[in-house]
Formats: sequence, C-alpha cells, structure tokens
Amino acid sequence: MFKHLLKGVVLMSAVATTSLQAATRDVIIDTDPGADDVVALLLAMASPEDLNIRAITTVAGNVRLDKTSRNARLAREWAGREDIPVYAGAGRPLVRKPIYADDIHGREGLEGVKVHEPKQGLAQGNAVQYLVDTLSHAEPHSITLAMLGPQTNLALALIQKPEIAKSIKEVVVMGGAHFNGGNITPVAEFNLYADPHAAQVVLASGVKLTYVPLDLTHKVITSEARFKQLAAINNQASQRVVDILDAYVKHDMDLYGMPGGPVHDASVIAYLIKPELFSGRRAHLEVDSREGPTFGQTVVDWYAVLKRPANVLWLNEGDAQGFFDLLSERLARLQ
Repeated sequence: MFKHLLKGVVLMSAVATTSLQAATRDVIIDTDPGADDVVALLLAMASPEDLNIRAITTVAGNVRLDKTSRNARLAREWAGREDIPVYAGAGRPLVRKPIYADDIHGREGLEGVKVHEPKQGLAQGNAVQYLVDTLSHAEPHSITLAMLGPQTNLALALIQKPEIAKSIKEVVVMGGAHFNGGNITPVAEFNLYADPHAAQVVLASGVKLTYVPLDLTHKVITSEARFKQLAAINNQASQRVVDILDAYVKHDMDLYGMPGGPVHDASVIAYLIKPELFSGRRAHLEVDSREGPTFGQTVVDWYAVLKRPANVLWLNEGDAQGFFDLLSERLARLQ
C-alpha cells in the first residue's frame, strides 16, 4: 500500500512539474529603464519557471537609448542573468519629437544607486530586426511581449513585416490612463504620450492586447510596512530595490498626495507571473495622436456606449499586498 501511495505521489509530482513547464511563457521584454523598469526586470529574471526571457530589447523613453540600454544590462548583471541578450532599439519615436522623464528617473535613469558600465555588452544587431527575425520564425501565438516603455520597437517591426503579429501570444503594455488621469498631461500617461503613433500601430495590428494603466498601478503602491518587508530580505537585490524605490516614489507621493508610490512596470511582470492578482474588463480603446491637450490620451469605452468591438483587456484592480509578497519572494532568490 505504501509503495502504491508513494508511486501516486511521484506521478502527481511529475504531472505538477509538467504543468509548470507548460505554463512557462516565452517572453521578450521591451523596456526603457528607468527605476520601475529595473524592478520589473529583476522580478522577471528571478522567475525562470514562469518566464523564459528570450531577450531584453531597449528603447528611448525615460532617458536616452544609451542609458536605457546600459541600465537594462545593469539589471541583468545584478540578477546574474548574463545568459539573456540585450538588444538596443529605437532612439526616437516614430513621429513626434523625443521627450524624456529624467526629471522623475534622474539624469542616469536610476537614482538611489550607483551606476556603472556593465561588464557584458549589447548583443549584435538592432532590437527591431531581432523582433522581426524572431517572430518570423516563431510558432503561431507563441511569444508574449512585455512592453514597459514606448511601443516604438514593436511598431517598427510590425510596419516592416505585419505578418509577425500572428506569432504574438499577447502584448502586455504598461501605459495609459482612464479613470485616474494622466501623469505627463491631465489625460495622458508618459509611455503613450512619448509615442502615441507607435501605440496606434500596435493597436491596429490585431494582436491580443492587455493594458496595465495608471488606473491599476496607482492602487499597487509602497508603504512603510512594504519597504520593511523588502528590506528584511537582506540581500543585495532587495537593498537595491529599496534604495531605487525610496528615491523614485517620492515624486508621485508629493504630486498626488498618496501614502505610497507606484511601481508601474513591475505590475506587468507580476501579471504575467500571477494574473489572478489582477482584474479588469475588455473594452474598446483608441489612442489620440492629435496635437493639442488630448495628445497621447487613451480613450477607453468602459461602458461600451459606442457599441464597438473590444480590442484590449484594461486592468484596473490589483492585489497590492499580493504584488509585494510576490516581489519579496522572488527577490529573495537573487544575491
């Protein structure tokens, strides 16, 4: 009887392992680090059973491309994941004049920690061409793209070869604002404002789209207790995250009068790892690229008054403590 039970346990374990492996997502992370991007990258790279990171692609956004590319390689070095290639991509938006958020992220894109030139360099080639080549040879609906900055790289790849859209399983965008209002204008969130034309290209491609907007990220915020929770991990990774966030969240706390600050981009990675932490609604989205006060606005038909087909999943609720528990658990795996 004991042997029979033991065999059953082994079989159940094997089934669980197989299910876990089957649930692992092939992911490309497109990013413009940026403080919250670095936290997102550390969370992703500490989660290999959930995310098979094919590459990190960088784009100009929070700071210039040379600095976002360096910061992505720094995050890779800090996580001990030099196996992941980093490709530099677009240095400017499709149409509009470049803008940066160095007033929020600092001149180097990271405040609270010392930055240096990482030992390992960039991968050869351009991020846009990498996306075209990789998606051209991938199985249908097999690769997820986590978009943590302006969507310029993916838009350029789709313009060059529209048929690559069929290889994309899902595009998860950190960006947009509806109920919450904007953070760069009264109605626009920075990533969409930085390149609304690119967002329009991705939206028009027909890929499965999930948006992680300010409506959600402003509910998943730091607190004194959560800082203590992260600090208690007591390794280099957790200390870096505490130092980065301590410098980063002050702006939003002062601006919005919130008791804590958001970790925007890391919510995208948490959604990919534990989607049950989040909820929202499928809705019709349009992105405004007209010059004027609504430039970069994400117009969400939340109540379907236009009777147009839903084209995005718009997340607006999240389990804040569940997010910080996940972040703490994964940072504890790093050095």
